[in-house]
Amino acid sequence: MPDLLLELFSEEIPARMQAGAARDLERLVVGALSDRGLLFEGIKAFAGPRRLTLAISGLPVKQADVREEIKGPKLDAPQAALDGFLKKTGLAKDQLKVEKQAKGEVYIAVIEREGRETAAVLAEILPEVMAKLPWPKSMRWKPGVATRWVRPLHAILCTFDGEVVSFSFAGVSSGRHTRGHRFLSSGSIEVRRFDDYAAALKKAHVVLEAEERAAIIFEGVKQAAFIHGLELIPDEGLLAEVSGLAEWPVVLIGCIEDRFMDVPAEILQTSMRTHQKYFALRDPKTGKMANRFALVANMVAEDGGQEIVAGNERVLRARLSDAKFFWDEDRKRRLDSRIDDLNGIIFHAEIGTQLERSERVAILAAEIANKIGTDSSKAERAARLAKADLTTGVVGEFPELQGMMGRYYAINDGEDAGVASAIRDHYRPVGPSDTVPHELLSIAVAIADKLDLLVGFFAIGQKPTGSGDPFALRRAALGIIRICLENKLRLSLAPLAVIAGRLVMSSMMTRVRTGVMRKMPFWDEFKDDSPLRKLFDVTGELTGLLASERLDTVPPQQWEIARTDDLLSFFADRLKVALREQGIRHDLIDAVFALGGENDLVRLVARVEALQAFLNTEDGANLLAGYKRAANILKAEEKKDGRSFTGAPSEAKLTDPAEKALFSALKETKILITSSLAREDFAAAMRQMAALRVPVDGFFEAVKVNAEDAEVRENRLHLLASLREAVHRIGDFSRIEGSSG
Repeated sequence: MPDLLLELFSEEIPARMQAGAARDLERLVVGALSDRGLLFEGIKAFAGPRRLTLAISGLPVKQADVREEIKGPKLDAPQAALDGFLKKTGLAKDQLKVEKQAKGEVYIAVIEREGRETAAVLAEILPEVMAKLPWPKSMRWKPGVATRWVRPLHAILCTFDGEVVSFSFAGVSSGRHTRGHRFLSSGSIEVRRFDDYAAALKKAHVVLEAEERAAIIFEGVKQAAFIHGLELIPDEGLLAEVSGLAEWPVVLIGCIEDRFMDVPAEILQTSMRTHQKYFALRDPKTGKMANRFALVANMVAEDGGQEIVAGNERVLRARLSDAKFFWDEDRKRRLDSRIDDLNGIIFHAEIGTQLERSERVAILAAEIANKIGTDSSKAERAARLAKADLTTGVVGEFPELQGMMGRYYAINDGEDAGVASAIRDHYRPVGPSDTVPHELLSIAVAIADKLDLLVGFFAIGQKPTGSGDPFALRRAALGIIRICLENKLRLSLAPLAVIAGRLVMSSMMTRVRTGVMRKMPFWDEFKDDSPLRKLFDVTGELTGLLASERLDTVPPQQWEIARTDDLLSFFADRLKVALREQGIRHDLIDAVFALGGENDLVRLVARVEALQAFLNTEDGANLLAGYKRAANILKAEEKKDGRSFTGAPSEAKLTDPAEKALFSALKETKILITSSLAREDFAAAMRQMAALRVPVDGFFEAVKVNAEDAEVRENRLHLLASLREAVHRIGDFSRIEGSSG
């Protein structure tokens, strides 16, 4: 079957747009072909600095013929209905057929269409697809031509079965010619099919596949570094970007002047990466960054690249001079002298400035430090300094170095090493692949920072919805979860969330005069006579709450508890995401969360893991089936009677040996389960639950629940309710898939 080859040749496409454009081109063409009934065997898209390419194999020569019957109005329908049907189908009345159906005779239009030649269909859909490509940014480049494209389009190569598919887009007509490398080739290249095309490009110094270009660069940097006794500092993002900058990548090595090597390596590496797209190298003997860098040229130079290297070294010298200037200037001020400058940086109009946020996080960090057994004064100090580097020149130039630079400045100022590390780590983890902090001081500040973020935006009603999460609240929640789980940190989140909420509202009290606070979702619940309001009226601004014991003088208000539960539900959803890859079932997390009062993530996961292990056993599966049967009976009978069965069964009213056995087993098991749960020995609790399997099976085999005697029936329903209550001490089994009730 014939193949399609399409190449869109233009000026340089930004590297960050290439992969997405290739995916979009493939998606749009596939959709257009499918809509027209054209199937194919294979498809692959390619992207490079100056071209987007699509190769499709196994397309049919023409569309299949189509025969379609369309049901119309009844014979006795109004004339207007018939006229509308004729207009819709494009047929005359005498071309319709009549068919007898259950509701009477109706008109039927038979539409027969002969399939069109595939080449003609392609000529129709490809310009439409090109116009629909969703470029992040595009431009007009021809006077009088309104069509936009990412960069000026020079040529369109399009062949089907070796012949040109004729069409025009943006004033450019399709043909069978393309061009090779801008400098290493000359003249146009004529091709008919993909195999010819790929081979011709390789001869013209163009590597078509991005994956191949990336592999050439990676191996080239490794080998060049090895010659100098160095190794590559891995950077997958930079590798992907640079592979979109060079059609014929050539790796060269340059030098960094020694006068720049006292600048922190992170600044050097970030400057080279951000501005020049250079790869940093390190000495494997010391692990430190080396005074050399790797660059990727798009040229085979006659002098072996000496002039290219020299030019890049001159440019880098200027860049690093700026970086060194910022570094030297920043160190002329102590980090703590910059704290007040944060008052000029608005974090969020409704939540406050970065200074207010730092004060809140400091109080919260000290509270967490006390709970996890580390120095609260150091935690408070680290939190107060954590955002101060936002006012420095280096972070202003390289925002991605937030936290990292704060550590360097803190060390330069003689701050405690743990405080400096906590400043660096308080943003972590910034993504699923990032490491979590492990030092207790860093943990306290990192959790405080993320919890303040979550509570603040929840307080003003800015929770994530659908796929939108502009303030990265899902990432913050997942960060807290990972910190707790990976460090086995025993920390109850609910009371901390209440304190964090009070701190946020204390910040907002300073805005009462402007009327901003009265727009907040919680304002109506924040009654004038509430103890919490009175506390804020006394303390006034946030500085009045610096003594953390003041935060605990008022018990949680009902609306605070409700909002905390809302936040914990959000954590539960994130926890499901975090545990999904570990094979832990989401319904079991729901079952444990439904018990209420469980906000210790480590204990919750331990309970869920024990429950999953139990349900994977034969005893667990059978007990779940028994619970399901009991729950269904109770549900039906409670609906029938209009009441709930929650009372304890009377031992004196038990008549059958099987129900007596279940009663005794439940009585003993409840005691054992309660003891095991108190010790957090969840495996033991599951083993004790397993002991109920035999008496439960025996009960349902021998006992009729709906006995004729009303008192016996009611007592047996109370016995089943006792079973339900015992099972629910482990988890709400009604939330488990495959159960009910």
